[in-house]
Amino acid sequence: MTDELQARLDALEMRVAHQDRVIADLNDVIVEHWRKIAALERHIGLLREELQNIAPAREGQEPPPPHY
Repeated sequence: MTDELQARLDALEMRVAHQDRVIADLNDVIVEHWRKIAALERHIGLLREELQNIAPAREGQEPPPPHY
């Protein structure tokens, strides 16, 4: 193999290695974002349930004054 061909092959291997690392880093970011989204969805669900439990309690309060 000539020196020029070997240099091109080395450059391609470095490029592929760098791209593999970038893809792995991006995958880690995506996984972390999905975890955060799942946690936020659970939190929203709990808040929704809490709100639904509060709403019926408010309906049982005294009615508004007659001038409304």
